[in-house]
Amino acid sequence: MFSKASQYAIKAIIYIWTQSLQDSKVGAKAIGAAIDAPEAFTAKILQQLSRANLIGSIKGPNGGFYANESHANKTLKDVVRAVDGESLFSGCSLGLNKCSEKNPCPLHFEIVEVRKKLDHMLTNKSIRHLAVEVIKGETNIKHIIQVE
Repeated sequence: MFSKASQYAIKAIIYIWTQSLQDSKVGAKAIGAAIDAPEAFTAKILQQLSRANLIGSIKGPNGGFYANESHANKTLKDVVRAVDGESLFSGCSLGLNKCSEKNPCPLHFEIVEVRKKLDHMLTNKSIRHLAVEVIKGETNIKHIIQVE
């Protein structure tokens, strides 16, 4: 459903929050390793998140990426928008120029309902809240190994 860039961005920002809630900043290399993403791609995504003011960054030996109270109310929708723009949330899913309520494409009304549910899912909890769930072990951002 999400682009690879959005998937990495979501995992990265939740990971940054888990570290920030423990008063730690984290570098791009460590973030890439933690979310199993290529370092260069991770760095590019982190720049986008920083430019969108979803995370902060400090350069230097004691620097790294962090999240704080100024980022506390940001949601997954903010992350997806910063990385992929509005395309997931608006426009015709078939790419038609004049798709609307009065001139719908074959998927229009179904997509409207899906987008309402997606919007709720992506705005229901802050990223900080999701990070707390990860810290508590209620959810996971790493590969889940299934034991048979």
